[in-house]
Amino acid sequence: MEAKAVVFTDKMKVAFQTVQVPELGSGQVVVDVTHSWISIGTESSFLRQERATGEAIYKEGDPSPFPHVPGYQKVGIVSAISPDVDNLSIGDVVFASVSEVSGMHFSFAGHVSPAITSADQVWKLPKDVHPLACSGLVLVQVGYNCGMRAPVKPGDVAVVIGDGLVGQWAAQTLLYRGAEVVVLGRHHERLELLTPGIRGINAKEISISEALQQYEGVNIVVDTVGAMDTFAELQPYMKHNSHLVSAGFLGTSGVVDIQTLRAQEITLHCPSGWSKERMDAALKGIEEGWLSTEPLITHQYPADQAEAAWQLIMDKRQPCLGVVLNWTLL
Repeated sequence: MEAKAVVFTDKMKVAFQTVQVPELGSGQVVVDVTHSWISIGTESSFLRQERATGEAIYKEGDPSPFPHVPGYQKVGIVSAISPDVDNLSIGDVVFASVSEVSGMHFSFAGHVSPAITSADQVWKLPKDVHPLACSGLVLVQVGYNCGMRAPVKPGDVAVVIGDGLVGQWAAQTLLYRGAEVVVLGRHHERLELLTPGIRGINAKEISISEALQQYEGVNIVVDTVGAMDTFAELQPYMKHNSHLVSAGFLGTSGVVDIQTLRAQEITLHCPSGWSKERMDAALKGIEEGWLSTEPLITHQYPADQAEAAWQLIMDKRQPCLGVVLNWTLL
């Protein structure tokens, strides 16, 4: 069966191609995709050949991870369904995570349509929420997970390192839970998109000591970008029995020295991946409105212009945050 897909054909090379996908099998549905949300951090590191798999660093001598279909999040309409699937119907508007593809380095795919997807990786969307708002649900869930890991008492100070999407949604979650939230970022355009009530600090202009001088200490640090040097600057301000949530990709240069955490009895959390329970909770947060997604979309491209989308993303001179591929424009 043929489908269209975004393909990383080689290191730093992107194409929009016809690919082969399996026929519909047991426990699966077919989703005709309308929008897919690029996970800039994860997908960029694959495009730069920094990863061999989701959490494994690429090392010289490892098999090349190309070609593959990147991504893991999209929304669309169910167009076919296996007889043994009883919780979905043709015509349902849904979110889908990873789907199947043939002839690629990985057998799973994100930016592909039609998308052959296991029914347990499909979520029916609420009727009162625009599907576009849910097209980045896995990544929303990552931010939600980061924001839920540490216990929060009203007024606890939480510092989020990174003003990207995971940082935005981690900050929103911590704010919702009653924390006083500070986001340390490096991009004016992204900091301006923070939810009201979250304090944004441009770390290129304001020192950490200046940023934290009004607080009596920090209860939670969430590192969404793998910036252990920034954490080292923050650690002296962390209270006893505080929490470090490490979610950024550390690559080969990032090391968490457990011994240095002992004196303050800092608890280390290492969130990763997604689960049904967290996906359900993140979807509910979007429906209730305290997880905000659409305002963070800065660019949309027709899916067949994915190469142009990646040129924008990799050109650090051009600001962007949420980048979505629109499959209805093909």
